[in-house]
Amino acid sequence: MVLFSTGRGTPYGGFVPTVKIATNSELAAKKKHWIDFDAGQLLHGKTMPQLLEEFVDAIVAFANGKPTCNEQNDFRELAIFKSGVTL
Repeated sequence: MVLFSTGRGTPYGGFVPTVKIATNSELAAKKKHWIDFDAGQLLHGKTMPQLLEEFVDAIVAFANGKPTCNEQNDFRELAIFKSGVTL
């Protein structure tokens, strides 16, 4: 399992389940079919202990066979990421 945090969003999916973690809620709302967990909830009133419990529960569910978004949408390819500034 890969835990992949993203602030811009990407449909990247590897050869193993890739759990996409959005760093902000706007991204999570806009890219629902790509994002598995919204960590931006912390900035919208959720406490760290609450968010941690939800995150651990989600990871356990994925480890027990719940499909990630990349598995559900068949995003299973290796992507070469550009280094440097992206405009």
